[in-house]
Amino acid sequence: MDRYFAARELENAAASLKLLLERIAGDCGPALEAATAACCQALDRGNKILFFGNGGSAAQAQHFAAELINRFQRDRRPLAALALVPDAAVTTAIGNDYAFKDLFHRQLSGLGRPGDIAIALTTSGTSANIISGLIRARELELVTIGFLGRDGGDCLKLCDIPLLVKADNTARIQEGHLLLGHLLCEGIENGLFA
Repeated sequence: MDRYFAARELENAAASLKLLLERIAGDCGPALEAATAACCQALDRGNKILFFGNGGSAAQAQHFAAELINRFQRDRRPLAALALVPDAAVTTAIGNDYAFKDLFHRQLSGLGRPGDIAIALTTSGTSANIISGLIRARELELVTIGFLGRDGGDCLKLCDIPLLVKADNTARIQEGHLLLGHLLCEGIENGLFA
């Protein structure tokens, strides 16, 4: 790849991301405020936040849980947050003994309590295991928040608070989710520790 091609692609990506960020700012402000308030209230009551997703969204789930259990920008006490994706033994046991679509359903059944927050990350909104997890979270009376992409898919109607990144490019959706996740973590820290 020559330098000109790489520079042109970077310029195109930057222009696309700029438009997306403007759209996110217009579309997601009220939902981000609601998500932040719900998370602060849950953590203040002694509840926890459970993140889950597949692939790159699983990595982001781990990232956001780490920002809360450790620290984001402030030195403060750890916050109760967990990603339901890093345990290979749990993942393979559920996949083998039941089905991959049950991965988050079973973990939420064991770990979720009424008043907890379930945050699903999905670029498509159509993954069977994410849909099943959100359904189970609602049955257990968890507040459901969705970091969604495209049109939200089937997950849109299962989220009490949808944060919808209206884009078709998976990379741009994940970049939007990263921004929203960082803003959520910052809002939680400011809300609980300012």
